Amino acid sequence: MSLLQQAPFPSPALTVPNTDELAKISFIGTRAFLLEAPGAFDLPNQRRVWALSRALETHDDVAEIVPGMTNLLVILKETPDDAQAVVRQLQDEWQRSQGIDLAGRQIEISVTYGGEHATDLPALCDLSGLSDREVVRIHHEGIYRVFALGSAPGFGYLHGLDPRIHMPRKTVPSLKMARGCVTIGGMQTGVAVLTGPNGWNSIGFAELQMFDPLAAAPALMAPGDTVRFRPERIEL
Repeated sequence: MSLLQQAPFPSPALTVPNTDELAKISFIGTRAFLLEAPGAFDLPNQRRVWALSRALETHDDVAEIVPGMTNLLVILKETPDDAQAVVRQLQDEWQRSQGIDLAGRQIEISVTYGGEHATDLPALCDLSGLSDREVVRIHHEGIYRVFALGSAPGFGYLHGLDPRIHMPRKTVPSLKMARGCVTIGGMQTGVAVLTGPNGWNSIGFAELQMFDPLAAAPALMAPGDTVRFRPERIEL
């Protein structure tokens, strides 16, 4: 199967808007297409993204597929002569995608909530109106699904955060947040895999290493995994 056709390539800035049924498709350079799922930022849409990723693996002109958070980056081996034909095929594939689930692992992460690394816990309490103990309880009682890996090697975007503790990402990031900080960014949570600038909000710390480049499977998490946080210590 092939996505390549014949005709002029449009402007890379051109974006195909989404409707209630269609995905939004943007041109990223000349060989890449970013498909964004319409509708809610939820597990059913992510399952359709996983299904579309699986379907596109059969296309011999696809160089790489990068699933994201309810989106999918498709990189072709060559620049298509007819990008609009590629868009139509991607829309057709999206419409046919019924959604699949991935048989992931169960991962438990021990966390020290509060303490020196919970630099943003007071601000989260102020925003939510909850006490620090309520925030910690709500966070560790959650069951999270790994939607995608990205941003840094092995970083898992975790869906399932209770809306009561959603918190926008910082407008000015922390310049040197420690590897292992347990963070909240918008409606997602995660664990920092590198020490450095970070715009998410830290509420605790996990010793477990998320990424080991020398391991047979360097990333601890994979899309489809289920994650639970266990309070090893609470320092409030």
